[in-house]
Amino acid sequence: MANNQKVIITSDLRADMRSVLDGRAPESIYILADETTNKQCLPALMDACPELKACKVCVIGAGDTHKHLDTLASVWQFLSENGATRRSTMINVGGGMVTDLGGFAASTFKRGMSYINVATTLLGAVDAAVGGKTGINFNGLKNEIGVINSSEAVVIDTEFFSTLDHANKVSGMAEMLKHGLISNAEEWRKVSSFDMEKFDLKELRPLLASSIAVKERIVEEDPTEKNIRKALNFGHTFGHAFESFSHEKGTPALHGYAVAWGMIPELYLSHVLLGFDKNILSQAVRLIRETYGVMSITCDNYDHLFELMTHDKKNVVKDEINFTLLGGIGDIRINQHASRKLIDEAFDFYRDSMGL
Repeated sequence: MANNQKVIITSDLRADMRSVLDGRAPESIYILADETTNKQCLPALMDACPELKACKVCVIGAGDTHKHLDTLASVWQFLSENGATRRSTMINVGGGMVTDLGGFAASTFKRGMSYINVATTLLGAVDAAVGGKTGINFNGLKNEIGVINSSEAVVIDTEFFSTLDHANKVSGMAEMLKHGLISNAEEWRKVSSFDMEKFDLKELRPLLASSIAVKERIVEEDPTEKNIRKALNFGHTFGHAFESFSHEKGTPALHGYAVAWGMIPELYLSHVLLGFDKNILSQAVRLIRETYGVMSITCDNYDHLFELMTHDKKNVVKDEINFTLLGGIGDIRINQHASRKLIDEAFDFYRDSMGL
């Protein structure tokens, strides 16, 4: 598995793309975009790099609802029909759904071709595009099938984020808030005081760079998630259950929103089990409620949400849920467990905090 992934936050898209592609012939490059990035981002990429206009482009449906086996098969079909080989390169232009699915398609086609991620969403840039996790949803479960295989490079141009609506911008910030909590007090202070209403992309750049660096350090130490990389799952055990549940209800939540909501019960467990500071817990709850609003759940949903959590990929023993919790900011405790009673208490805390 390749781990020497280059992450470039570019201020010169043309020069950086040329350097990454390193003289590859256009006929050996294949581009994957979704319906949104095909319209809003691909033209700018091709203007910056006119040689890409000669490449074959595969366009898939936009949104997490398309992150499934049929879409994956259509990408393999596209590569096969257009003569891709193991020496070809795929450029995934999009958010996390495109980089996850495209990375998986490239990693498995002819047993693996190289790929490059051009992250066009904040969430994709700070999370999915970096670190080599690829995959698709399966049987109603998030990222159930996939491999860990890094792209050659991730190219991030914050100009693409100006095409995002406010919800998708703050969705990306949720992963940055998580990186702050698992890193250090200064990182948390910087990211939690960023003005999410104003959302100045110039002010975001240094924050984005330091947030990605948090993830890169952890991935470098543990690329295949045997140990400390599980830190990156903070907020995701409850979060993925909330996300799957929202899709089942027909009101799909953005990934970052679900992770933000998931951090609330996981910070509660951190407080009860490990003494996480109550003041920081209150600060985080207030920030999340004000920024992300509320996903409504009732006591009647607890059993089903718990069942969804038992399918989490971090779990080793069936029906025993594996959490990453925090003893304090940056004090990461992996492989933590909680009783069912305490998990229900954490759901209660979430509902109380959200005024449900």
